[in-house]
Amino acid sequence: MSVQSAAADVDVDLRQLFASLARNWLRILVVALVVTGLAFALTWLATPHYRAETRLLIETRESVYTRPDGTNDNDKPILDEEGVTSQVEVISSTDILKQVAQKLNLSRLPEFDETADMPVSSRLLVIAGLKSDPNEIPPEERVLTKMREKLNVYRVEKSRVIVIEFSSENPRLAAEIPNAIADAYISVQGNANIESNSAATDWLAPEIADLSKRVKDAEAKVASYRAQSDLLMGGNNSVLATQQLSELSSELSRVRANRASAEATADSVRRALQNGGSLDAVPEVLSSELIQRLRERQVELKTNIADLSTSLLDNHPRIRALRSQLADLDRQIRNEAEKIMKGLMTQAQTAQARENQLVGDVNTLKAASARAGDQQVELDALQREATAQRQLLESYLTRYREASSRKDSNYLPVDARVFSRAVAPSEPYFPKILPITGAAFVGSLLLMAIVTLLQELFSGRAMRPAAGARFERIEQVAMPVAREPSNREPAVIEDVEDRAAEVPAEPEAAAAAPATAPATGEDVEPARPTLGEVEIDRAVEKLITSGAARAIFVSPEGDEAAASAVLVAREVSDAGLRVLLLDLTASGAASRPMLDSGLFPGITNLLASEAQFSDVIHPDLYSDCHVIPVGTADPVRAMRAADRLPIIMQSLTTAYDLVVVECGPADAQGISRLVGEDTEVFLSLLEPDDEVAQAAVELIESGYPDLTLVTPVGHETPGTPIPGRRSAA
Repeated sequence: MSVQSAAADVDVDLRQLFASLARNWLRILVVALVVTGLAFALTWLATPHYRAETRLLIETRESVYTRPDGTNDNDKPILDEEGVTSQVEVISSTDILKQVAQKLNLSRLPEFDETADMPVSSRLLVIAGLKSDPNEIPPEERVLTKMREKLNVYRVEKSRVIVIEFSSENPRLAAEIPNAIADAYISVQGNANIESNSAATDWLAPEIADLSKRVKDAEAKVASYRAQSDLLMGGNNSVLATQQLSELSSELSRVRANRASAEATADSVRRALQNGGSLDAVPEVLSSELIQRLRERQVELKTNIADLSTSLLDNHPRIRALRSQLADLDRQIRNEAEKIMKGLMTQAQTAQARENQLVGDVNTLKAASARAGDQQVELDALQREATAQRQLLESYLTRYREASSRKDSNYLPVDARVFSRAVAPSEPYFPKILPITGAAFVGSLLLMAIVTLLQELFSGRAMRPAAGARFERIEQVAMPVAREPSNREPAVIEDVEDRAAEVPAEPEAAAAAPATAPATGEDVEPARPTLGEVEIDRAVEKLITSGAARAIFVSPEGDEAAASAVLVAREVSDAGLRVLLLDLTASGAASRPMLDSGLFPGITNLLASEAQFSDVIHPDLYSDCHVIPVGTADPVRAMRAADRLPIIMQSLTTAYDLVVVECGPADAQGISRLVGEDTEVFLSLLEPDDEVAQAAVELIESGYPDLTLVTPVGHETPGTPIPGRRSAA
């Protein structure tokens, strides 16, 4: 919940603010010069420090002439980012730093071992127990601690370059130490390679001996199994039984083909002889020389018969003789064909016999080949084992010879080289007198300017009224004169209807009072109201004991009677409850005495959607109570959203223990939107008259029978108001 006050109506006078710098320029300058002088003195007296660096490159150093056979640059992995970072840790390891410290004898230097030349002040602090005794730490550990403080080893981003950076009070040491660290690192890596090579040769020697024995045993098993299984090798490096089976199978196929051909030819000749067909279509008949001569004789006879037929008749003895000879030639040809047929049949029978013999031989060789195949599988397994053992042995022998040659020649290149060695710096990197002095001067000037501006702001001299800010005159709410407490204590009337009935008689009693009063020159005590109203204390007590969440105040007499709501709200707040006063009067009579201003946003701004709850809730200047004033928005526009009042009241009731609403001279219909559960309705009065009585009767008749009349007459605000502020009491 935001809190605003009248201080929001002022602005910062920038001209007045920055004019303070001109008024205080001498003080600012003096302080800046003093700080600059101190900075110059400190930097001048400070011990100078020098820094140098050595750069290493991680790369493969194996030469093409010394690389083992069968390998190339791609076979050896190059260190990745993690590998290079690991080498950074190796360079800054304790072993390498110890070697460098011993080589350069750093323990004798006070820069690395403060016990070498401890000043008297440090000795006194050790004796007094204000400083730990460095002699309790081993000298080697003291030197290493100082070296790590001055050493910085890092990898250049996105490269395989490692930088060894060292700072020292001595420029010579600043260069020697990083160079010595780089040399020690390369030496350590070389020794590591030698140890690895020696370990490899020591491991390979017994392995080679064992492998030689296993190769010999494996080859002996191969030879022994080949002799026991009687596996004879034929051509093409195949088993003899398998080769013979292949040859017999080829022969069997050939015999079967010859037999089939002979049978087919004999069958064709037989059909030609039986059917009286021509034998010229049978190739075997035509290929016979005898048949060819008979055919030639037959052709000759047919030619002679044809010649003689031109001059002789068919029955001529000569023609008949020639025809007889032609018939004899036909019989001879057929007889010769029958002989050829019988020869073919004999050939087919012979082929059949040969086929049967070959089938038997093939079956025999099949069984032998199957046995030879099983034996060959076992033999191949033994040969593979022997071959694998021999290949492994040859590989080990090659590696052993390479490792032994490198070990004997002591050549094992390191995958790193120094490409930039450190040189002794001529200028210190710390302290830089001019930059430090200049920074001290500028910083002190800036700091003093800020301090001067803050002092001017906090003093209030740089403040001026805000543009457009306007403070209206605050009307003082008239309060009754305090009186001495009377013997008759005010009480809440039990029956409001009876209280309203007494209203006509009260003015008569009030009018008669002056007649009966003694005519003296002394001040007369003011007349006591007689409508049965309660005082502020009793109203507060009623609200607290009943646990009311809302207190609705109606003031028929106008702004002066609004003091009751203000006093009740403050009293309940002083009792420790969270209280908020909502001012719904047209003039803001209830909220102005609590805020000392009428320019704050309030309920009209909230209804007109120009502000939020946090913007319209303000603290009372004289109590812990909170206030929502009338506001600065257009009342006509705000009343268009009067239906939102029940929602606003519900939200306020949830946030506060008690919400006090000052409604001014409102009627029952006007307060209907504000009434809810646990609501107490009060009618505030100053003087009992007909107007007040009539307002009370109307509220009672409109559904508020528990109406309570309250008056601020006789109430005294405890304490003294803050000087310069107005009080509502």
